[in-house]
Amino acid sequence: MIEPVASGLGLEIIRVRVSGARTPVLQIMTERPGGAVSVDDCARLSRRISPLLEAHDPMPGEYTLEVSSPGIDRPLTRIGDFARWVGHEVRVEIGVPVDGRRRFHGFIAGEGDGLVDLHLKDGSRSQLPFSDMTKAHLVLTDRLIDAVRSEGLIPADAADEDFEGDFDDVEVEDEDGLDEESPFRPDDKE
Repeated sequence: MIEPVASGLGLEIIRVRVSGARTPVLQIMTERPGGAVSVDDCARLSRRISPLLEAHDPMPGEYTLEVSSPGIDRPLTRIGDFARWVGHEVRVEIGVPVDGRRRFHGFIAGEGDGLVDLHLKDGSRSQLPFSDMTKAHLVLTDRLIDAVRSEGLIPADAADEDFEGDFDDVEVEDEDGLDEESPFRPDDKE
């Protein structure tokens, strides 16, 4: 329903996903073929599809519409996405186990005939059916940032700005889910 509208704006739909329980979020990821998508592009698409969604009411009840870019560590959702990012690090989850596994982490070696060829981090190799994948996304690495920048998918200086900063204030949870600096345990009361 929204693809023709996106196409008319020179955009492609990357993924449509609903998440959340109380007030669901309808997330629509979009990009320009071969180029970065701007905030203005996302806003324009959102304004164009909102009346369409209201008229056809594809989701019962209230929900929040979110239109965004796929980001650097983008999801891989379409045939051909893996071929475009050969050599880059990826995480994949599948619905039907292959060699007793559902999760894979490695590098894209190729894509063809409905299969994605991966060189896994553990040194093995696996061919996964694209049709069995439930989730796949690129892993954010310096090499990926450089590749995305060189393809013009982000401005030349944008990635550096996004990752600069002081991480001293980041709160980290230990394996028990407790803040490392917190002297309190879940059953402690103030």
